[in-house]
Amino acid sequence: MKSMTGFGRATADVGETMVVVQVNSVNRKTLDLTVRLPEAWLPMEPKIIEKVREVAARGKIYLNVGSEAQGGSEGQTSAHLARLADLAEKNNITFEPDAQLLWEISNDRRAMTEPELSEAIEVAILDATEEALRGFAAMRAKEGEALMIDFLTRVDALRKHVTSVAKRAPEVVSGYREQLFKRLGDADLELDLGDERVLREVALFADRCDISEELTRLQSHLAQFEEHIRGEGEIGRKAEFILQEISREIHTIGSKANDLEISKRVIELKNELERIREQIANVE
Repeated sequence: MKSMTGFGRATADVGETMVVVQVNSVNRKTLDLTVRLPEAWLPMEPKIIEKVREVAARGKIYLNVGSEAQGGSEGQTSAHLARLADLAEKNNITFEPDAQLLWEISNDRRAMTEPELSEAIEVAILDATEEALRGFAAMRAKEGEALMIDFLTRVDALRKHVTSVAKRAPEVVSGYREQLFKRLGDADLELDLGDERVLREVALFADRCDISEELTRLQSHLAQFEEHIRGEGEIGRKAEFILQEISREIHTIGSKANDLEISKRVIELKNELERIREQIANVE
């Protein structure tokens, strides 16, 4: 299981240039990839997209590729001064930099331009991309492990509530029978326990509140959900479908049970299920 939230960053050096790749992602039902590259490096976009698809199937992913001069801002300033000095010499112009010029160069972000795409730059971009994606994938896997523990804990809680409902269900009909005779007695209507009308009423009630099929399907769905989230590959979409089926069975149990104790358990089931559904949105 992998989370759809992740972050990775890596660098690769090519001469005086340091290629920087940063990737991060948030939740999205499909794979939505945005790659930002300097214009000179745009031919690398298809290869980068291919690398991303190898590690991610869902999520809104932002991948940014840029460059920095080795040595930071001081190195950039020195490099630009050297180029200006060389240009002045070629044009027979006296070049005497002052503090103002140094300040303008060091603070001009536009002064740094990416080098043209070369074989060495291509290799550096791909190396940095792969390293950043390894960190990105590792973070998603680690968060996925935490989500797995949370899901299994909540599935266990759901099973306990289902067990309590299953234990209570057979008592509902006998409880209704007792209440029915009490109401008849309170109304001074003496009827035999074997009276056909009473038996028919009890039978109809038993049929209306029978939740045995729903409980069987619910237990099956819970087992299927647990098996699925323990599997490999893309998990989120099918897990969301299974949760919809679980929700349907819980809702039906709540509407048919006609019992206060079961209704309380149904509320707890719905609360736990909602927490799982909120978290499953984070799973790839």
